Amino acid sequence: MSATYRVAVRALCDFTAREGDLDHRFTPAPSAREGMEGHTLVASRRGDDYLAELSLSGVYEEDGFAGLTVTGRADGFDPTANRLEEVKTHRGRLERMADNQRALHWAQVKVYGALLCAERRLERVTLSLVYLEIASGKETLISQDATADELQAFFAEQCQRFLAWAQQEADHRQRRDSALQCLRFPHASFRPGQRELAEDVYKATRTGRCLLAQAPTGIGKTLATLFPMLTAMPRQPLDRIAFLTMKTPGRRLALDALATLRGRRDTVEAQPLRVLELVARDKACEYPDRACHGESCPLAAGFYDRLPAAREAAVAQQWLDRDALRDVALAHDVCPYYLGQELARWADVIVGDVNHWFDSHALLHGLAQANDWRTGVLVDEAHNLVERARGMYSAELDQQRFNRGRRAAPKALARPLERLARQWQAVFKEAGAEEAGEPGKPTYHLLTTLPDKLVSAAQQVGAAITDHLGEHPEDASLELQALLFEALAFCRLAERFGEHSLCDLTRYGRGRAVLGLRNLIPADFLAPRFHTARSSVLFSATLSPAHYYRDLLGLPDNTVWREVASPFAARQLEVHIRRDISTRFRDRDASIEPIVATLAAQYQRRPGHYLAFFSSFAYLEAALMRFREVHPAVPVFSQTRGMPEAQREAFLARFTPGGKGIGFAVLGGAFAEGIDLPGDRLIGAFVATLGLPPFNDFNEALKARLTARFGQGDDYAYRIPGMIKVVQAAGRVIRSPDDEGVVVLMDDRFAQTGVRALLPSWWQLGSHASR
Repeated sequence: MSATYRVAVRALCDFTAREGDLDHRFTPAPSAREGMEGHTLVASRRGDDYLAELSLSGVYEEDGFAGLTVTGRADGFDPTANRLEEVKTHRGRLERMADNQRALHWAQVKVYGALLCAERRLERVTLSLVYLEIASGKETLISQDATADELQAFFAEQCQRFLAWAQQEADHRQRRDSALQCLRFPHASFRPGQRELAEDVYKATRTGRCLLAQAPTGIGKTLATLFPMLTAMPRQPLDRIAFLTMKTPGRRLALDALATLRGRRDTVEAQPLRVLELVARDKACEYPDRACHGESCPLAAGFYDRLPAAREAAVAQQWLDRDALRDVALAHDVCPYYLGQELARWADVIVGDVNHWFDSHALLHGLAQANDWRTGVLVDEAHNLVERARGMYSAELDQQRFNRGRRAAPKALARPLERLARQWQAVFKEAGAEEAGEPGKPTYHLLTTLPDKLVSAAQQVGAAITDHLGEHPEDASLELQALLFEALAFCRLAERFGEHSLCDLTRYGRGRAVLGLRNLIPADFLAPRFHTARSSVLFSATLSPAHYYRDLLGLPDNTVWREVASPFAARQLEVHIRRDISTRFRDRDASIEPIVATLAAQYQRRPGHYLAFFSSFAYLEAALMRFREVHPAVPVFSQTRGMPEAQREAFLARFTPGGKGIGFAVLGGAFAEGIDLPGDRLIGAFVATLGLPPFNDFNEALKARLTARFGQGDDYAYRIPGMIKVVQAAGRVIRSPDDEGVVVLMDDRFAQTGVRALLPSWWQLGSHASR
């Protein structure tokens, strides 16, 4: 090795000191905020000489190894008492803490002790584990004296356990970077537009900037983003690349591209690149009917004892998509999901959902912060990130779930639950929602302020349930746990409530109401995520206007926007605008006849497969019924409400080469983006809507908030989101340089200058516009 290998104290001890079962039974634990406040409280109780958050580091050297650098921050050191403290917050009785958890805590404080003695040339030190019970504020100190020699021996033992792995990791990094220095594009030539995109990604990665890249479908965006970032990886150097997707098909495309770049797995020519696919817990679980602990699940029993062998086998295999990871896990009798969580620490490229970086509890973002990774982030179909992020930073309190939890709660929790019930009624009264309304017709109420008294009552309920279950874990029913988790999530977001969010109440009938904290501007939450990444590349076929994404996602000021020229010629796509049709809500009934006539005329002119998109199922069903009445000979099929996956697959299976028929679908739904029907499987699309969100109290409040913040409320709340859906739906038609087809936009507003500016620049609207 030419340089030392760096590892954090926590990561070192996680690797060397964990043993026994995996145990994810519900145990009340402090939140991250409570943990930080607990550390601050302990420090405030110490003397003026107390050193909190003390940075320590040291190097372990051994023959044949350049060195292992261990770094971290000790929670506190009292030089007067010569006492080094490791602070851990907890809830409930301390004796319930697992032995292996306590062993991990002792390992950490001993390693810090060794580093402290070496740095300050101490002969001995008192080591203390400070356990702070959050509810009572009571400290329990467990202390032992240790000599510098004893601590150095312990430090050396941990380093020796980690040394072989560190050497392996350093060697792998060197081989990986050497291979990537010579990485070549896997095809004889780039597709039109592909090289341009790849060059922009490479420049952004090399300069550590954020890139917004709008590139048309069909040029191979996945390969054009992965290849340059991998090429830049050793030159930056990057520690990890995260390829983040919105849906499962995006992961599959990324894995296919990575397989092409790596080369065949069964040959020596394959790149030494570790690729990991992360999947959701419910999809990876082998025993969904079992609880996640050693007494219930055989893959949790002895998990940490078998983890080292499983980890070794996994990194040796290198290619770890869902199936390969499962094979390794089951071969070593460990849980596939938690093996994947562990391997996220050691993979070079991680492919997974966007929540792994952008969610409030994101795994990859947390690892990047803890280990100071230089991470390259690629976000596919990034036009969806605004809505996905809004969902990540929104929360609800469901009155029906509260009532179920209340019925299942022990009597000891009656008072805080009753207090919360009274606050529900107070919110109803203040919002004017005391009457339940007609069954099946929910009433919506926008609250002008956050109901602080209800939030306070929810916080008290969360604390009461947590404290009770800390003492009585046998009372942890599913209903009570669900109420607790919902209350905690709601209260965490309430603490950060501001101009980026609003509060609303939807009442569905007697005994059922939902109080929502709705995020409107995810920028305030996402900006730190982009700051953590060394470089971020967001790409999609629809990423304009750039200022919309810069503002709502909180992108850095130096973000670069690029539009890759389309490889498609205007002659490939006829674009017609029906200026004589209005799809405004008041004109829906009158629009049915001309829409049906337009569909039939185009189909008769050129029979084949088409998709017709509508703004709602009600609109779709009205048009479909009339079309069947007037043109019974034309094959038609339709998307339905709540369509299960098997029926969605059957819908897409209708689009066979050389087939004929019109599929009716909802704009923004499952068939409006992310599906690939090349050639004559799809030769045209009709869009009978601008895709504008409905005009209602919520969207008007969103508009007002966006106007106040950015001055463009109407565009940001209505026009731009609607046109993104339209362009995505129309983009299903031309998928390759050989495709030809037609798009018919049915609404007079498509002819407006501001709307036309949001359509792809390569479309020639004027020459094909119909009056």
